[in-house]
Amino acid sequence: MQQNNYHLVTASPWPVVTAGNILLFLVSVVLYTKANSAGGSLLGVNTIGLIVCMGLWWRDVVREGTYEGNHTVEVEKGLICGMVLFIVSEVCFFVAFFWAFFHSSMSPAIQIGGIWPPEDLVGFDPWSLPLLNTFILLGSGVTITWAHHELIGGNVKGAVIGMELTILLAIAFTLFQAYEYVNSKVTIADSIYGSTLFMATGFHGLHVIIGTTILTVMLVRLYKGHFTREHHFGFEAGAWYWHFVDVVWLFLFVSIYWWGAI
Repeated sequence: MQQNNYHLVTASPWPVVTAGNILLFLVSVVLYTKANSAGGSLLGVNTIGLIVCMGLWWRDVVREGTYEGNHTVEVEKGLICGMVLFIVSEVCFFVAFFWAFFHSSMSPAIQIGGIWPPEDLVGFDPWSLPLLNTFILLGSGVTITWAHHELIGGNVKGAVIGMELTILLAIAFTLFQAYEYVNSKVTIADSIYGSTLFMATGFHGLHVIIGTTILTVMLVRLYKGHFTREHHFGFEAGAWYWHFVDVVWLFLFVSIYWWGAI
């Protein structure tokens, strides 16, 4: 295959294999929720498969960009475009949940009594753990921005400290949200209110876990000296994703936690 400035990698099996794994993963999730006997086993196998695919795919990308020098300026433009499109697709994903929430809350159906929140349902107190988690995520946005500026300035040690603080805040957020879920008086089965509440906040929590994984990989790469002042798009892409997670949470807090509880 002829190489040129726009060529990213040689033929790779990971996009196809990962796509197939994601399809099987979703099928196994459906089977598991339907209490199918094979659902749990398939879910475990496909989860391991996704982790393996992710690790091998990232390994190849790191090798191409760090050791083989294949990530030229033109290739990096393609990576930037791809990351932007990915974040746009994620925005559209969350728009669906916000649309469902506002549609149901601004015009409550007669089946839930015509009021919002439905009567006798006690949602989350926005001024307790949700507010604390808001400050935690905002703080993580500050620390990762600090880490980025330190990296641009050539201070890798400062970048490492900033990234470590960001990961600690991300873990704290996840633990607080898990505690909130465990002690919740409303469940996902409690009408459209519970469904929209847990689907929106739950998928955001999943994105926080994914973002934490990405940040952890970036931290390991910082330890290994993979990033320089001029060449660190992998770090920037992770930072972009984390800022996206921050912004989505702000919308969740204002609309679902605060406005939805009025």
